[in-house]
Amino acid sequence: MDEMLILVDADDNPIGSQSKTRVHQQGLLHRAFSIFIFDSQGRLLLQQRAFSKYHSAGLWTNSCCGHPRWGESTLAAAQRRLQEEMGFSTELQQVSSFTYQAAVPGDLIEHEFDHIYVGLFDGKPEGAPEEAHSWSWTDIQQLTDETTRNPEKFTVWFLTIMKDLGANEMKRWARLAAS
Repeated sequence: MDEMLILVDADDNPIGSQSKTRVHQQGLLHRAFSIFIFDSQGRLLLQQRAFSKYHSAGLWTNSCCGHPRWGESTLAAAQRRLQEEMGFSTELQQVSSFTYQAAVPGDLIEHEFDHIYVGLFDGKPEGAPEEAHSWSWTDIQQLTDETTRNPEKFTVWFLTIMKDLGANEMKRWARLAAS
């Protein structure tokens, strides 16, 4: 069964729901979250999306992404998906939100009101193979350089966040996660 996503207006107020497939085919604005997990050294946990994903397969991205279910808070959904995708849980705090719209592979459109959460974790993730093919702890400055040199290796939403916010904001998030 196709997952149902929460459609929202420009202020993130719910206005209905629609299947994930239809939302991405039509580019409908929907609620989402992106999680950035840092370790105590300030490195970011990157996830390489599973090659079986219906869009952006095999691309590198932030630690975890997803969508809340109807009636589920965005924070609760973020905590649930972090456990499901990467096999661990940690305290999360929201640091930002933004809206973006972009074409993704498969003639689909991401149009998300994206809530950004950060957390701290010093263990070894146990990524679910149907979600994450691989993972890596990465220095933020090296990551900034890599996204500039090889943008085709990364998801569109991750590149948007990196470009719009930059390394200094990522480093600030790492400090927030550690506090």
